[in-house]
Amino acid sequence: MAAFVDRVTVHVAAGNGGHGVASIHREKFKPLGGPDGGNGGDGGDVVLEVDPNVHTLLDFHHRPHQKAGNGRPGAGSNRHGARGEERVLRVPEGTVVSTPDGRVVADLMGAGTRVVLAHGGKGGLGNAALANPRRKAPGFALLGEPGEAFDAVIELKSVADVGLVGFPSAGKSSLIAAMSAARPKIADYPFTTLVPNLGVVRAGDVTFTMADVPGLIPGASTGKGLGLQFLRHVERCAVLVHVVDMATIEPGRDPETDIDVLTHELAEYGGEELDLVDRLRFAVLNKIDVPDARELVDLVREPLEARGLQVFPVSAATGEGLTELGYALAAAVEQYRATLPPPEPVRVTLTPRAVDDSGFTVERDPDDPEGFIVRGVRPERWVRQTDFTNDEAVGYLADRLNRLGVEEELARAGAHEGDAVTIGDVTFDWVPTLPAGTLTAEETAGLGGRGTDNRLETSDRVGAAERLAAKRARRVPYEVTESGWTDEDLEDLDS
Repeated sequence: MAAFVDRVTVHVAAGNGGHGVASIHREKFKPLGGPDGGNGGDGGDVVLEVDPNVHTLLDFHHRPHQKAGNGRPGAGSNRHGARGEERVLRVPEGTVVSTPDGRVVADLMGAGTRVVLAHGGKGGLGNAALANPRRKAPGFALLGEPGEAFDAVIELKSVADVGLVGFPSAGKSSLIAAMSAARPKIADYPFTTLVPNLGVVRAGDVTFTMADVPGLIPGASTGKGLGLQFLRHVERCAVLVHVVDMATIEPGRDPETDIDVLTHELAEYGGEELDLVDRLRFAVLNKIDVPDARELVDLVREPLEARGLQVFPVSAATGEGLTELGYALAAAVEQYRATLPPPEPVRVTLTPRAVDDSGFTVERDPDDPEGFIVRGVRPERWVRQTDFTNDEAVGYLADRLNRLGVEEELARAGAHEGDAVTIGDVTFDWVPTLPAGTLTAEETAGLGGRGTDNRLETSDRVGAAERLAAKRARRVPYEVTESGWTDEDLEDLDS
C-alpha cells in the first residue's frame, strides 16, 4: 500500500441546487391564499483548505471521487430548502491544483488558506418569489442548477528552504537525520528513500526546513528512475545543496562528474523559468569518515570552488562539519528571505462591468450556417432553471430573454423566424415577437407576455369600469309622495 502520494487526479462534484416549488396556500375560509412555494437550497461547494497536520495526498488516492451535498427542494407554506453540505478537502501546504490539460487553478500557501474548487448550483425560486403585481399566482417554479463537476489534478510540491540533491546512497537521508529530528529510512543500498523527507534545522537564531529529493540519476528529467516523480519538490527551495558521495567505488563516478550530471538534469527539468541551476550553491562532500574519502577532499575542493560552489566536507555518521554547514545554510536562507517583498494583506478587487457590456453574445453556429448560439452567464443559467414541460415557465423565460435584449441582438445578427437558436444545452426554433429589423421603441412598447397558459388567455373577471357602471345603474333616483312608492319605483329598485 502506498504511504506517500504527491500527485492524484480527483473527480470533484459540487452539490446540485434544490428545485423551487409551485404551491398555493389552502386554508378554510381563505379562498385566495396566494402562492406560498418556497425556494430550493443552494448546493454545497467543494473547498480546498491547507491543513498543517496533513503531509500527503494519500486520502485522495483511496477516495478519488469527492462530492458535496445537494440542496434540498422547497416546500409549501413558504418553507425554503436547506443548503447542501460543504465538502472540505484538507491538503498540505504547497499544493497546486490544475486541470488535466495543465492550466493552474490554485496554488495554496499558508495554513488555513481556503479556495472554492467547485461551486454548488443555485437553488430555484419558488412561485412565491416569482409573484408580482402583474403575475399574482405563478403556476410554475424554477429548477435548481447543477453543481460544477470536473477532474482536478492535485499535486504536492514540498515547501522547504533547503533542498538536498544527489545520486542514490549519497547520504542525503543520513544528513537530514543528523541535522534535524527527522528519522527517515536509512540503508546501505540504492533507492532506499522512496519519498521526500522533510526536517527542521535550527542554526543559531535561524530556523529553516530541509528536504531531500530521492533517486536522481542520469536521465531523471526525462522520466528515468524516480527523479521526474520527485523533482517537483525542489521547485520551491531557496537553496539547493549537492550531496556528493566521497566513498563511492562505482566506475566513472567522481565529484565533478556527479555535479555535471546533476546540473544537466536540473537545467532540463526547470528550464529558464525555474532557473534551478542558479540555486545550486553548496557542495557537501559526505562520508569523509572513510580514510580514502578524506584524501580526495583536497583534490576536488579547488575545482568545485572554481565553479562558484561553497564546499563543506562533512560526515553524517560522526557529525564532523555539520555545525559549519548549518550556519552557512542559515545565512543563505536569511539572505534569500531578505529579498522577498513584505507580505501584504489580501485585497479584494472589484471589477465593474463595462457600460456597453450586455452580458451575452450572439454568434453564428459553426455547425449550422442558419443557426445561432447565444452565450452568456445569465441566459445559460435561465435556461438551466426552466421547466420546459410547463408552458407558463417557457413564456417566463421568453420574457426574461426579451428584456435582456436577446431578441433584438438576434434580429440584428440576421436571424429569421424558424432559425435554430442554441442557449446552453437547449436548441429551439426562434419565433420573434417583432419582424427582423423592426426594433423601434414605439413597436416594442406594445409587446405583451408570451405565456401560453390557458388561465392567461381567457379571463371571466369583470373589469373595474364595468363594475362602476353597474353600481351607478343601480342608484335609481326616486321621490317619496303622499301616496308612497309606486309599483314602477319598486320595479326599478328590484332591477
